Amino acid sequence: MLDVLPQMPEDSILGLSSACRSDPSPNKIDLTVGIYMNEEGVCPVFDAVRLAQQSLVAEETTKAYMAPAGDAAFNQGLQRLVLGSGSAALADARVSSIQTPGGCGALRIGAEIINAAAPGARVWVSDPTWPVHIPLLGSVGLRFETYRYYEPVSHGVNFDGMVEDLGRAGRGDVVLLHGCCHNPCGADLTLEQWSVIADMAERQGFMPFVDIAYQGLGDGLEQDVAGLRLLVERLPEVIIAASCSKNMGLYRERTGAALFVSSSAENARALLSQAQVAARRIYSMPPAHGALLAGRVLADAELKTNWEDELQAMCWRINGLRTSLVSKLEQNTDRDFGFIEREKGMFSFLGLTRAEAIALREKHSIYMLESSRINVAGVNGANIDYLAEAVGAVLRG
Repeated sequence: MLDVLPQMPEDSILGLSSACRSDPSPNKIDLTVGIYMNEEGVCPVFDAVRLAQQSLVAEETTKAYMAPAGDAAFNQGLQRLVLGSGSAALADARVSSIQTPGGCGALRIGAEIINAAAPGARVWVSDPTWPVHIPLLGSVGLRFETYRYYEPVSHGVNFDGMVEDLGRAGRGDVVLLHGCCHNPCGADLTLEQWSVIADMAERQGFMPFVDIAYQGLGDGLEQDVAGLRLLVERLPEVIIAASCSKNMGLYRERTGAALFVSSSAENARALLSQAQVAARRIYSMPPAHGALLAGRVLADAELKTNWEDELQAMCWRINGLRTSLVSKLEQNTDRDFGFIEREKGMFSFLGLTRAEAIALREKHSIYMLESSRINVAGVNGANIDYLAEAVGAVLRG
């Protein structure tokens, strides 16, 4: 039976990262996978997480299943982190959440809930978007439309095009939005633009589904969720997929949550029950370790302050790398790369052609997606000059 199945092609991102690891060049640079790397090229463990882990190991007395919704401290802490401790929706008990295996699990549970409420519903996704969005949501049975988002010529958001396209979204539709640090382009909406989207949702009746995977890595923990919170303040229903992979470094622990903002406390409880049933048939019970760590960090004032300081330092470093990269690229080329400094988070398109991205890989062992999307956090003081010189050499032909 199984021998009828063909070998599948490698993932477009993971395959390139694997090729980079096999490359014998001492100058190779991996700018593919979206993982934060420090100056030493290592994905670090937060000190706050390390301390939480030490106390957890010392105090843990069981490996029994957690509750179906996950760790209560984690769920409550993440709700406050994303929505704010002063959120009216939280005060009115209109929010429920379920711990999930990473942000991917949150997206899938959100999709399950949407499909249960409106089978085959239409979901609007940005062009471009994270490549896994459509497989995760589409495997449930949802349908897709795209809205214009990134403008390659201006290296910014094509907001007029976005508004025009979303003008066709109606009641029963879902609009998938990147909460901050757009993956793959790094171009984010302004707060005024978020307000326009809220106006449209109120008028047209579509529901926002916000993927917030990078809170704290754009401008700061509070600034990065200002647009999302505006939607929650204005609209009766919002689904949120949150992840601790990036802002707590819990990549391998698969720590995330699906949050449901609803019109009433009764509906919030109903949505949680629906989410638990969906989770039961997909992965049965939530993983414990990452959520227990994150829950401890968010619940302990000292650990939380420690974590916030570390995260802010990461944010500042990424923004500093953007400034340095613009300077180095412009020293080695005759192009304006200033847009990189205006973008947020870990990702940017360099604005290179597919042929130029391939040439960087084949001639200089610099690995990026063929769209020229790079992980800015893969740049450091040891490789930035080589990267800029190689880009200059390729552009000069």
